[in-house]
Amino acid sequence: MEETRKSVQIQIHSTMLVLLLACISCSYLTLSFADTVTKQEAKQLRNEVAEMFYHAFNGYMDNAFPLDELKPLSCSGEDTLGGYALTLIDSLDTLALLGDRERFVASVEWIGKNLRFDMINKTVSLFETTIRVLGGLLSAHQIASDYATGMRVPSYDNQLLNLAEDLARRLLPAFDTPTGIPFGSVNLLHGVDKDESKITSTAGGGTLTLEFGVLSRLTNDPIFEQVTKNAVLALWARRSKLNLVGAHINVFTGEWTQKDAGIGTSIDSFYEYLLKAYLLFGDEEYLYIFQEAYSAAMHYLYHDPWYVEVNMDSAAIVWPLFNSLQAFWPGLQVLAGDINPAIRTHAAFLSVWRRYGFTPEGFNLASLTVQHGQKSYPLRPELIESTYWLYKATRDPRYLDAGRDMLASLQYGARCACGYCHISDVEHHKQEDHMESFFLAETVKYLWLLFDLAAGPDNIVENGPYKYVFSTEGHLLPATPQISLVREHCLYYGAYCRSGDLRQTYFVSEADKDKHESNDSRIYGSWTKATYSSEYPTSEPSAFSGLIKGFCPGLNHGQTFGLLYMHPNDEHRDHETVQPEEPTIVQSHSVMLLPAQNSDRSAPDSGNDVNDSQTSGESDVTS
Repeated sequence: MEETRKSVQIQIHSTMLVLLLACISCSYLTLSFADTVTKQEAKQLRNEVAEMFYHAFNGYMDNAFPLDELKPLSCSGEDTLGGYALTLIDSLDTLALLGDRERFVASVEWIGKNLRFDMINKTVSLFETTIRVLGGLLSAHQIASDYATGMRVPSYDNQLLNLAEDLARRLLPAFDTPTGIPFGSVNLLHGVDKDESKITSTAGGGTLTLEFGVLSRLTNDPIFEQVTKNAVLALWARRSKLNLVGAHINVFTGEWTQKDAGIGTSIDSFYEYLLKAYLLFGDEEYLYIFQEAYSAAMHYLYHDPWYVEVNMDSAAIVWPLFNSLQAFWPGLQVLAGDINPAIRTHAAFLSVWRRYGFTPEGFNLASLTVQHGQKSYPLRPELIESTYWLYKATRDPRYLDAGRDMLASLQYGARCACGYCHISDVEHHKQEDHMESFFLAETVKYLWLLFDLAAGPDNIVENGPYKYVFSTEGHLLPATPQISLVREHCLYYGAYCRSGDLRQTYFVSEADKDKHESNDSRIYGSWTKATYSSEYPTSEPSAFSGLIKGFCPGLNHGQTFGLLYMHPNDEHRDHETVQPEEPTIVQSHSVMLLPAQNSDRSAPDSGNDVNDSQTSGESDVTS
């Protein structure tokens, strides 16, 4: 077994070296001689993306609404998640981003009047319902209720927030497990089915913190934030001694049922939400876990510039595969400030797109072919998302060239009668009669933002009153005082402190001061001045009129550096503490790019067949 493992690793490394020598020069020549996108062309491309959005959005509204999703070849609709106008909810903040006040107002008003979750007797995915529906409602609520966004809806009276709270309470039974890690599915009327699987993915249990945390702050009810943070801590407590997490876990026993560690399928957004929860909420526990998890990923999974899947206990390579969900990673690295490896990895991922015109779900790094059974491209946004973040960070025109290529691929290969089709086979560009809602929530959004940034940005993300964190579904979550400064110091004038009849307060009285270490006031990336965990005792507010004085709790040493670690063989044994280590990052600088299979392959054969599908989620924040 050990010899087989070594031979696979040798084969991968030798193949990568051959690939590097064969194609690096031709790929860089392609980049260096590419026509740079001018500012005027960027405006034209931005307008083309907007037209792309309306072709798909109008196709949905005319042919599928109020069903969940559009079937763009047959110009019909289908209920795919819960039967609640999914694509409309997922598209709300994209309408606002495009400045389409008329359609945004009409959509918000229709949802407020017609959507009810107490009439839906369906078992739904906790993950997909949270990132698509709950996130869409919360993002639109914050846009529709705030004059500062320029999209305030005059008739709006918190209808979307009320719907979001109702939905989240229907999802809460999923968290009632011995480990605190939630079930993967829940019935909106009856809770968790008695035959529901006890196996869930790491991403499914660990990618809920942003939406539930925002809801806790908007409703002032801590339960939503607490259950999702407990789920993250429970997953992290069961990490291996290499600080790696597996792909699937039993929510009752806490045992890993699939020990493959990677940055793609089933794990991807777990990493993403660790960093973003810190950026949005200022909770240092998330930052600490992210630093540890990121360091381990770069040490054990990174084979510059690709990422592989390894056994979480031994770090032995088990899957030399690029899968399309990994493409969010360079964008996350930009947010983390690790630009150089992001640039190299993005170049490698982009070479796969340019070879086929799209990224297949799986590309085998040993055979350098599309992985059998993973030939489809379901309109995923991840590579476009990372392209946007890298252009935002570097202003390098090569990312505009990449965006133009990806736009051309979508227009020539995926456009169909009433929208944009899944590609069932990237080698033959066969179309399939399905369009995921995330195409309008993410794919088009990031492409539009990329060209708008180059044309001279004119949107609420770049020019609005707040900084935004993008959810893994691309929803805009603003860092407003109510969300990001809820644990700010309450000792100075002008601080954001709650008053009135509260279900929870985020400060303690002077009498409880000695129970906590004083927070410091370092500034982390200008996002927040002090950061606190949500799991500390609180007291009722002092009876001050207008001004509230208190003492905000900070993380003590044990809480900051003593995150729980559960021994894999004994769920009931005492918890150990794991001391932080210096991050170890691979410092190789080779770049491997793939040559295009056919240099004049920009438009697919117009006679392509039509047929195949899947889902996603992934990322982010503006600077």
